[in-house]
Amino acid sequence: MHDQTHPDTTQPLVSPLIIDFFHDAVCGWCYVMSPRLRQVAADLGIQVRHHTFVLQDSREQMLRAFGSMERAKREILGHWAACAQHDDTQSINIEGMQAQSFEYPHGMPSALACQAAYLLAGEQGHWDYFDAVQRAHLVESRNIGDMDTLLAIAVAQGFGGEAFLSAMDSDIAHQRVQTDRTQAARMGIQSIPTVLVSSRETGQELARLQTQPADMLKTRLLALL
Repeated sequence: MHDQTHPDTTQPLVSPLIIDFFHDAVCGWCYVMSPRLRQVAADLGIQVRHHTFVLQDSREQMLRAFGSMERAKREILGHWAACAQHDDTQSINIEGMQAQSFEYPHGMPSALACQAAYLLAGEQGHWDYFDAVQRAHLVESRNIGDMDTLLAIAVAQGFGGEAFLSAMDSDIAHQRVQTDRTQAARMGIQSIPTVLVSSRETGQELARLQTQPADMLKTRLLALL
């Protein structure tokens, strides 16, 4: 069960590298990349900091981007088909999502929920919740634009429901989402997942990586180490 009082600030500083992982829970490529990054970061002892990159933050923005909600779902599931070819677990359920009657969700509710997980349980809590939301979305065909769904996932992850809802609705959760979006724009990040590798000592960016096989990712990070 996650510690719901104190963020995880005890992670040992064992690597000269830091990874900043920009992601969106509705992104199929993030679903492919997250477990690979999780394994490689654990193997190499590299700290990962999580950033919510919201592709569309409202139904209105979805309509501007795609023209209609039906077209949004159709085009996005077309992207899922490409992601499924690279998914190590072969678990992306395109047919399951096609069968659902709800509109394809935008990423703002799940981003706020991920920030709530961070506020209650630190970076590890954020990552665990993000992966759980992605499984609910891409594998279980659940509506992660729905508050009840996001809360049920949180409770299943060990969070207290009232504390989670309070954190999700807090000004700081909203501010953190906006800060991540501003940082991404300032750094010229336009697609996700994006993995920024930087020096812990100087803060200098050393590499900018996107979806790639775990062995390639590990080789690249070892070279930077």
